[in-house]
Amino acid sequence: MKIKDMATLDLTRYPNELLWLLLLTANFLAILIAYKSFGKTGLYIWIPISTILANIQVLKMVDLFSIGVTLGNITYASSFLATDILSENYQKRDAGKAVLIGFFSLFSTVIIMHIALAFKPNDADFIQDSFTRIFGLLPRIALGSLIAYGVAQFHDVWAYDFWKKRFPAAKFIWLRNNASTMLSQLLDTLIFTTIAFWGMVETNVFLEILTTTYLVKWLVAIADTPFIYIAKIMFDRNWINNDS
Repeated sequence: MKIKDMATLDLTRYPNELLWLLLLTANFLAILIAYKSFGKTGLYIWIPISTILANIQVLKMVDLFSIGVTLGNITYASSFLATDILSENYQKRDAGKAVLIGFFSLFSTVIIMHIALAFKPNDADFIQDSFTRIFGLLPRIALGSLIAYGVAQFHDVWAYDFWKKRFPAAKFIWLRNNASTMLSQLLDTLIFTTIAFWGMVETNVFLEILTTTYLVKWLVAIADTPFIYIAKIMFDRNWINNDS
């Protein structure tokens, strides 16, 4: 494939299910690359990336296996992988710091983008309407995300540490990873979906979003298990650059 062809690569011809797997892989590989390249700092970098992107992507509805779901679940759920790697390879306080970084990044995005929206656009401007459609809804999305993010992420950090103390052996990484993340994802889904979508969509649509959102996050939690083992191997074999 020529470079000029890559620039115009059209992925819309692929089914959503294949694109979902591609997005899943891209997110998890990005975390490992960031971790390999920048160490602990790379995981901190990923947190605001995933938080901001997920809160934009969540506004888009897509069909997966004939079920309507909100986009953004993979990217948002990937932040749990980042904090779990911090909990596994470092300390509880390192994972807690990542959660606070996520709070700050989302709050800053909401404030700065609303100031940007307040500017009167030039007559030649063509992006204001699109900006308004995306970031005009962001405060409610962001409020739901901030509350859900805080409850779920701090629970995840606590739960991972709880299970790690009781099952410290490396062979139980899968247990502490999934036991902490799956319940945390349930808390996140209940809180976020209620704040972000209750009253904005019909009840049956709301329940569908609630159910399918958790199902997708549950699947992502299972899928990220091999990647936390890879991150553990990278750490144990000192393959991490610029670690601190």
